[in-house]
Amino acid sequence: MQRREFIAMAGAAVSPLGSPETAFAAPTDTSVRPRPLVFPADFGAHPATRTEWWYATGWLQAQAATAAPALYGFQVTFFRSATGLAASPSRFAAQQLVFAHAVVGDVAGRRQRHDQRIARAGFGIADAAEGDTGVLLRDWSLRRAGAADASRYTTRVASERSGFAFDLTFAATQPVLLQGEAGFSRKGPKPFQASHYYSEPQLRASGTLTLDGKPLAVQGRAWFDHEWSDHALADEAVGWDWIGINLDDGSALTAVRHRRADGTQFYAGGSFRAAGGPVRNFGPDDVRFVAGRRWASPVSQASYPVEWTVETPAGRYRVRALFDEQELDSRGSTGGFYWEGLSEVTDESGRRLGLGYLEMTGYAGRLRT
Repeated sequence: MQRREFIAMAGAAVSPLGSPETAFAAPTDTSVRPRPLVFPADFGAHPATRTEWWYATGWLQAQAATAAPALYGFQVTFFRSATGLAASPSRFAAQQLVFAHAVVGDVAGRRQRHDQRIARAGFGIADAAEGDTGVLLRDWSLRRAGAADASRYTTRVASERSGFAFDLTFAATQPVLLQGEAGFSRKGPKPFQASHYYSEPQLRASGTLTLDGKPLAVQGRAWFDHEWSDHALADEAVGWDWIGINLDDGSALTAVRHRRADGTQFYAGGSFRAAGGPVRNFGPDDVRFVAGRRWASPVSQASYPVEWTVETPAGRYRVRALFDEQELDSRGSTGGFYWEGLSEVTDESGRRLGLGYLEMTGYAGRLRT
């Protein structure tokens, strides 16, 4: 997916170690350029690039049959950031940093639980492996196994501080979805404003969700993104709005727009793939986000559109947050706020078409790049 607060994280993390302005000036050359993605190698880390993230979101319900099983949203993201420091023979030199965020949202209780971690790579504490997905940060982990067209992810997270844990498996039901031009996803008109980006939508999720010490067997659907870049946010943009939606008919919808400070659209994109069909990628003028009802955060004072109309070549969709209070406070790691949460998509008549995640950045201040 597009990854959001990580851009701020990378800048915040680099600042104490070296100047991000000098270490990460707009590149005239970059390892991110059009090329075929190769799997399983591209499932793994790309440490020569500036930023990278592995991102899973989705919804879960109890496996036990009940009249109205509780609905939960979840998110787990691992980030890798190259610090830009000169090579050093010292094993203590922080060449790479690893971050992780995990969230559980209780729709009925309108409550979101969040935890986050950060460490330098190495010493068996944090790692982002090359060759295949294998990221860990202390006892949190995300790993992939299986053939390239039959991925099986496992993730384990536990937060004593926030009273939640999950041990989940995501099994592929569809092929890898290459975003943009065969996995080369443009973020602006300049050649270096791009990332390598693929998704695995419609993953079958199952496992255990634990809240306040009470385990619950759950099942649901998940969406997985992996993206790496050197310059993912153009200077003209302050943030973005993004959706990744698993539609009930098996289709997958992605839409994103990058915003200027005045709220106008700087660049846009996305894709649509019907179940069993080819990918239809959207151009920068093909996507339009129209804001609806807004919610004002009592903490950050930011005003977020929690209802949208999103117009794409694949159709016109209405997006609605399942509850408003899904802002995340990352001042402990990134220095800022962003909104990310479980949302539903409907048609013009209000009929639900699917569930997925809406993400909004740059409303409480411009992302640092």
